[in-house]
Amino acid sequence: MDKYQDTLAKFETELDDEVVKAETARIITEGFDENNTTETLKFSLGCIDLTSLNPTDNDERIRLFTERVNLFEEAYPELDNVASICVYPNFAETVSTFLDADNVHTTVVSAGFPSSQTFPEIKVAECSLAVAAGANEVDIVINVGQMLAGCYEEMCDTIQECKEACRDAIFKVILETGALKKASLIAKASVLAMYSGADFIKTSTGKIDIAATPEAAYVMCRMIKAYYEKTGTRVGFKVAGGVRTPEDAVKYYTIVKTVLGEEWLTKDLYRIGASSAANNLLSAIVGEPTKHFL
Repeated sequence: MDKYQDTLAKFETELDDEVVKAETARIITEGFDENNTTETLKFSLGCIDLTSLNPTDNDERIRLFTERVNLFEEAYPELDNVASICVYPNFAETVSTFLDADNVHTTVVSAGFPSSQTFPEIKVAECSLAVAAGANEVDIVINVGQMLAGCYEEMCDTIQECKEACRDAIFKVILETGALKKASLIAKASVLAMYSGADFIKTSTGKIDIAATPEAAYVMCRMIKAYYEKTGTRVGFKVAGGVRTPEDAVKYYTIVKTVLGEEWLTKDLYRIGASSAANNLLSAIVGEPTKHFL
């Protein structure tokens, strides 16, 4: 048995999809009303990685995108700003140059995002270049094809090499749960990503038809808890792809709070990858439509 199979054998990963679906529904049903508060929405807004990943992005648009984050503190001094600005790696320097807001990071998606189908050397180089350009958070995608084929060593070796290339940057690993589909595969991918050095595990790229789901979030949070109990290492959780409404935010908040506990309810351990959700949450908080963020 190799070290990856040995690691997986330490965790309960053979999960039944119908049981997961039922348990996730129970958690949301029992906890939604209690957590559907303005304070939850304010907290969720402060956990957003405000995202622009468009083929039409350019330096000027990203500069303006960043400027809206800079202006947030003056416009809404009573609220926490977003956690980071998330862009393609070629815009890391633009964001880091123009970002003046306190406690907001520069995040990039890297390493062959969104498909992860390129040479490992390119993935590692892209991570290194992004950090050198000012990124202090890096999100990469597992090679889903290798995961599905059971090629764990190849997949994990690349994750570990990217981790090293990111140096001190926060390192998030995207599982692309919509492609994995089955709860058991999501559970296995969660363990392998954490074992390979992920500071966060993240649901989705948002670039395929099935993005984040509450069921995937439940499985990932369950494995984060199990990993912490066995290793003492706290790994963060990031939901991304399809999180748009205040109701979506409350659902995922409820799952994290129920499965992982309130100690995970900090932007150091919980993030939401989103674009439209920021304006929608802000509108719900202030009680009127607003489009502060581009």
